Amino acid sequence: MIQNTDEKILIEAGLSEEQSAIYSALLDKGPLKAGAISSWTGIKRGLIYKVLDQLENMGLITEKGGEGTVAVFTPEHPMRLSEIMEQKEKSLALARKTVSFSLGALSSKFNLLSGKPNVQFYEGKEGIEKVLEDTLNSKDEVLTYVDMEIVEKYFKDINDKYVTKREKLGIKKRLLVIDNDYSNTLFQKWNKEKPDFFSITDLKMVKTPLEVVEGAIQIYENKIGIITISNENLISIIIEDIRINKLFKSMFEALYLVSPRFIP
Repeated sequence: MIQNTDEKILIEAGLSEEQSAIYSALLDKGPLKAGAISSWTGIKRGLIYKVLDQLENMGLITEKGGEGTVAVFTPEHPMRLSEIMEQKEKSLALARKTVSFSLGALSSKFNLLSGKPNVQFYEGKEGIEKVLEDTLNSKDEVLTYVDMEIVEKYFKDINDKYVTKREKLGIKKRLLVIDNDYSNTLFQKWNKEKPDFFSITDLKMVKTPLEVVEGAIQIYENKIGIITISNENLISIIIEDIRINKLFKSMFEALYLVSPRFIP
C-alpha cells in the first residue's frame, strides 16, 4: 500500500496502515460512503467495515445515516489523536508498573526451574524502600540484623513509614540490634512513645567488636534483603534462594540464642 505523508504521520501516531489510509482519505475528501472509501484507498470492501468500526471506537470518525439509508462516514478533529496517544502512554506506564511488581514472582518461578538464585540489585533510598516493602509481603515472621544508628542516620523517614505499615499489618519481627549506647537510648524512648512496636517485635541486643555495622539484613520467607550504607552510596540487594535463606537464618538463630533480651 502506497502511503502519502499524512498517512506516514498517522502511522507514527499509532494507527495501522489501513486505519491511516481511511482516516487520511476522509480528511482529504470529506464524508464518504464505504464503497467510495474502498475505491479511494484500494482496501477491500470486506475489510473496510472492520477498520471503520475500529476508527469509530477510537473516536476518529462518526457514522451518519438513518435506518434504510446508506451510512456516511465523517472524520473527527485530528486533535483526538493526541488524546489517544496520551491514553496509550498512561496504559503503557501502568503496564510497566504492573510488570515491574510482577517480575519478582515471575523470576522466582524461572529460578525454581533453573536452580539459580534470583538476585535484584538497587541503588539509593528507593532500593532501601524496595527491600523493606518486600518484607511486608511475608506470611512468616521477619528476622532482622541491624545497626539502628545507621538506620536513623540514613533512612529514618523510610523506616518510620515502614514500621507504621508493619504494625498495621501485624507482621511479627525478631530483631538482633547492635548493642551500643545509641540503640539502648533509642529503644528506651520507643518503649514510651511506640508501645505498638514492641507488641509485634521481639528485641535482643547483640555485641560485636565492630564499632559500626554499616547496614541491615532482612531474613524472610525464602529471601534475604541486604542493605549496605555509607556516605558515598546506598546499596540494596534482594536474594531469593532457599539455601542462602537457610544459611542466614541458621546464623541469625545461633546469635539469637545467646543474645540478651532488651529490657526497658
